[in-house]
Amino acid sequence: MERKLTEAFQRHGWSIVRAHKYNAEKKHGFIDYQHFGIEVFKGIDPTAPLVIAESVWQYSHHLLAGLLTHQGPILLVANWDGTYPGLVGALNLAGSMTKAGIQYSFLWSVDFEDNFFESGLKEWIDTKTIQHDTSHVRDFDATHLQRDERELVTQFVEDIRRNKVIMGVFDEGCMGMFNAIIPDHLIHQLFFFKERLSQSTLYAKMLTVADAEAEQILQWLLGQGMRFYWGEDAELSLTRRQTLDQCKMYIAALRLSDEFGCDTIGIQYQQGLKELAPASDLVEGLLNNTLRPPAYDEKGRELYANEALPHFNEVDECAGVDGYLTYHLWRSLGMVGDNTLHDLRYGANFLIDGREEFVWVFLISGAAPASHFIGSYAGAESLRQPPMFFKKGGGTLRGVSKPGKIVWSRVYIQEGTIHCDMGTGRVVELPKEETERRWRITTPEWPIMHAVLDGVSRDQMMAQHKANHIQVVYVDDTYDILKALRTKAGAMASLGMTVHLCGV
Repeated sequence: MERKLTEAFQRHGWSIVRAHKYNAEKKHGFIDYQHFGIEVFKGIDPTAPLVIAESVWQYSHHLLAGLLTHQGPILLVANWDGTYPGLVGALNLAGSMTKAGIQYSFLWSVDFEDNFFESGLKEWIDTKTIQHDTSHVRDFDATHLQRDERELVTQFVEDIRRNKVIMGVFDEGCMGMFNAIIPDHLIHQLFFFKERLSQSTLYAKMLTVADAEAEQILQWLLGQGMRFYWGEDAELSLTRRQTLDQCKMYIAALRLSDEFGCDTIGIQYQQGLKELAPASDLVEGLLNNTLRPPAYDEKGRELYANEALPHFNEVDECAGVDGYLTYHLWRSLGMVGDNTLHDLRYGANFLIDGREEFVWVFLISGAAPASHFIGSYAGAESLRQPPMFFKKGGGTLRGVSKPGKIVWSRVYIQEGTIHCDMGTGRVVELPKEETERRWRITTPEWPIMHAVLDGVSRDQMMAQHKANHIQVVYVDDTYDILKALRTKAGAMASLGMTVHLCGV
């Protein structure tokens, strides 16, 4: 990517100066700590044009301190590759800079030679800004709500205002996602209140769960037809012991949530807990499913019976607000509210019913509910998380998302206020060979969704979206999807968010 960018700038008579050296000892040239990022920016002319090249995931807080004081024009550039997901890292940084009020321009490309990239680069070189097409975005107008929609929204928001929502946060701030933290003074305006919990408490609670209790959870999943790919080598394979430890985490999470009165929770996992326990992803996917293994407190009382406990992956609080509201709003509409966030991981054109469509790869580490999969639990599998990132192992909740209508959304912060973009789309079923190809080039252990967004092109989505994550929920075949969209938009707007409809 660096070589291709250098060549691209040279075509316009510019040269690139690398702001930090390749580290021969670490065998990489990444800015891998916040303190290192601060040191790097000390050596950069604060008025110089700055290019941030993203070809992998990155931790935004490693750069934010320097970016906040940089005065020159900033160009964020992402590659377009499923294996090396710079577009995911760049969307995270774009959302983080938007939240921080940092001015930037944004480009993305497969090979940095296409007309879209070339014209955008020339525009930035000439004007230090880039104007993208965001004609697909319009502000939501609450006067368009129908009478029954307005009445339902009024009652729903009144219930939220009266009852409040407790959000259990198991260690705040994950993987550099500054964009995923909602300050208390803003989240309180939505009647959400954080219960800050420690992952060490979750681990300690796991140690109090009996083996027999964990075995009951596992047997329930096996009885539903779920498959676990166990091996003997714990360093490289998923083991039965790892799965049982995940079942203990599932029970522990429910018990702590019940103790603190949490209505929704987020487990950070990637920092801290991964050094102690197997991955939380199987746990997260189970919590997001209305139909899930029954779990009990120490006195035998069933916890959160017959409902999901919405979980926001990677403690993405924006997704947490969205996930809780969506789950309960959908239930009030008479639909199943199981929902999840995904990464916008990759995407490419594919021929569907004789028409070429841009099909996104929505992928997440295992937090998707089995109700989203073809075959539900019987179509779900648990594979070991990649050893490079998850030394203690643990399995995912993997499946292929079923065809159907979806409403997608993203809550984010801009200019000190909470916004929400949303639109409609559909999940399509691709040939098995194409699904396997997309899995191979991304992360085959994770659940996948093949999504087509209504009225939003690839480039429009990249230009507008302010996060690496996107929230998705299915809409029943017999339910008017635009009615569902309007109702959700009305609820978000009534809570005080600035709502934008995209593509519809």
